[in-house]
Amino acid sequence: MLPFDASAAWPYPRWIAHRGAGKLAPENTLAAFRHGASYGYRAFECDVKLSADGVPFLLHDATLERTTNGAGTAGDLTWEDLSRLDAGSWHSRHFAGEPLPRLDAIAAYVMRNGFALNIEIKPTPGTERRTGEVVGQQVLRLWASRHQAPPPLFSSFQPAALAGARDTAPEVPRALLLDSLREGWLDEALALGCVALVANHRALDAAVIARIHGAGLRALCYTVNDGDAARQLEAAGIDGVITDAVDRFAPVAHGTAD
Repeated sequence: MLPFDASAAWPYPRWIAHRGAGKLAPENTLAAFRHGASYGYRAFECDVKLSADGVPFLLHDATLERTTNGAGTAGDLTWEDLSRLDAGSWHSRHFAGEPLPRLDAIAAYVMRNGFALNIEIKPTPGTERRTGEVVGQQVLRLWASRHQAPPPLFSSFQPAALAGARDTAPEVPRALLLDSLREGWLDEALALGCVALVANHRALDAAVIARIHGAGLRALCYTVNDGDAARQLEAAGIDGVITDAVDRFAPVAHGTAD
């Protein structure tokens, strides 16, 4: 993997499919990625945490009940146990039996197709730094032979997770996730060596985006499913838009169709 050049042109597509295509297919599964790709998406966001035995895998929640047939805290189970779960039936019968994917399976899929990936580091509470460290190590291993841009983009709401990723994989770009603009948010991102901010779209306007750009960072937002909001953000200079509405937004610049 080549070191990320923050001074070069931003290498990621503007439109990013949230959790694969996490409304039209079971979120954070290979089926969701394939569904998003069928609509022309070439960039995807996903959530990654660790099993009890340290295997990075995709899941948003700390617990299993919402999106699998399992129960309890996901991080308390080994990968052997997690791999047996059904992560598709909750969505629809069509996806019954869809498994939870490991990060290495997603890595193989996106690299073979030339897709971009935003990995949200989503630690089980209490494992923030370790999760960042392990995910950083794994990304360096998985993308070691890939010299084409872009590398994955790490993001997290947890500064400790980003610090762990920074310390084990400093060449992988990082972004601080924010639900609101808390005091010192920009200084926090700069201290972590971030190249971008990913914020709730309701927290962003032209002035905030200009401030982010003025600090030398890129501005991305989540989760935009309304055409008017998307157009306003594009006009304000947003660099990346994470959306569930892969069937309504064309994944090209100025591609809203609402």
